[in-house]
Amino acid sequence: MTSTGSSTIHPRIVLATCCLSLLLVMMDVTVVNVVLPSIRADMHGGFSTLQWVVDAYTLMVASLMLLVGSLADRFGRRRMFLMGIGLFCSGSALCAMARSVDILIMARAVQGIGGSMLNPVALSILTNVYVEPRSRAQAIGIWGATSGVALALGPVVGGVLVHWVGWQAVFWVNVPIGLIAILLTLRFIPESRGGRARGIDAPGQLLAIVALVMITSGLIEAHNYGWASPTISGFLGFGLLAVMGFVMVEQRAATPLIDLRFFRAWPFSGAIVTAVLAFAIFSAFLFLNTLYLQDVRGLPALQAGLCTLPFACGSMVCAPLSGRLTGRYGARLPLLLSAAGFGLSALLLTGLAVHTPLWWLLLSYGLCGCGFGLCNAPITNSAVSGMPRSQAGVAAAIASSSRQVGALLGIALGGALSAGSVRAGGVQWDEFPQATHVVWWCMAVAAAGIAGLGLVSTGVRARRSARQVAALLDS
Repeated sequence: MTSTGSSTIHPRIVLATCCLSLLLVMMDVTVVNVVLPSIRADMHGGFSTLQWVVDAYTLMVASLMLLVGSLADRFGRRRMFLMGIGLFCSGSALCAMARSVDILIMARAVQGIGGSMLNPVALSILTNVYVEPRSRAQAIGIWGATSGVALALGPVVGGVLVHWVGWQAVFWVNVPIGLIAILLTLRFIPESRGGRARGIDAPGQLLAIVALVMITSGLIEAHNYGWASPTISGFLGFGLLAVMGFVMVEQRAATPLIDLRFFRAWPFSGAIVTAVLAFAIFSAFLFLNTLYLQDVRGLPALQAGLCTLPFACGSMVCAPLSGRLTGRYGARLPLLLSAAGFGLSALLLTGLAVHTPLWWLLLSYGLCGCGFGLCNAPITNSAVSGMPRSQAGVAAAIASSSRQVGALLGIALGGALSAGSVRAGGVQWDEFPQATHVVWWCMAVAAAGIAGLGLVSTGVRARRSARQVAALLDS
């Protein structure tokens, strides 16, 4: 227990509150996957609707995460944290009460706006409360472990809730937990601000949102309109123009949203691309397998959620192992092991059929969980490796945002590549397993990419580039 001025700070309660909020946000990334078939049956939505239910949330988190960190430093971290919990709970209630697909997707976007305020702000709060380096490292370790556990257990929790209560319970359960987090925040978390608030790069932020929205829309709606349609060409074309505009704006901005000089450091660039690839694999893997288990094999939501337990176990066992391996040997070994887990899990599904043996599926899920658990520690380590202390937080925030971008694109691309099973009358579920084969092969290629990045971004030349960028940023 520490004291600041006249107020007493309880670090463990602050840590518990931040972990509680993180549990809400990260579990919501995966818990919704297992209730998608129930939502589709209840609201009669199409295949692209299921993608939007997931991606509307992730899109907001990915788009706003970096901006929120600057706003919190300027206007107060506790204030932003409370606003985030409030919006997240409000969005959750709106989701539970939604009676149409359009309302549900909009409510998911509100959830995502709130969620974007929680992850980076919670980390800033912990950094402010835990000032001693060793205790800070331990607190951040517990906080990070909570994220992994929440992501892995999401499908299992979703299966239990939809089985006993209904899909609305997945959203209603957030409200009382969020209210507890609000009370704890008001009582125990002190207000804090950054020493010198960064400027807000409005043009860069706007272009980033436009780019993500346009590219995601083009990928998700391609099977509705056709790849050659003017609508899809317009979406993707505007998205690419926004990306080009973003790069031009960031090169000239006084306080850019993303300092492009970071990417001259090979370890940082490798970490960002690895994060996108790993989380694209993770999100598409869960999305497609959830639909396969329930709509193709006919498993109830509870059984489908329980089938993902090997993924959860693999992730929870390998996440702390990855931290120890990274600390002892650096990022290369855990990245190579992660790539092996992802690659083998995808290769096992390249022959997926309606009656693929269950043990074969569970083996694939366990390997994917191991790959996912092994990737997070080396991504963060590589992102901040060699960076000046003053820039390490920004580098880690960019890595966190890239994870969300990967998850966003994974759902969009996974659906776009497996669209061969989609017909005018809906999804032909007997054709769905065959249609996903191209996705598993793409995942295997992405896993090979992670292995290659692990080798290139951890060598002598890579470390030299990081030192050069650190010197440039310090000058």
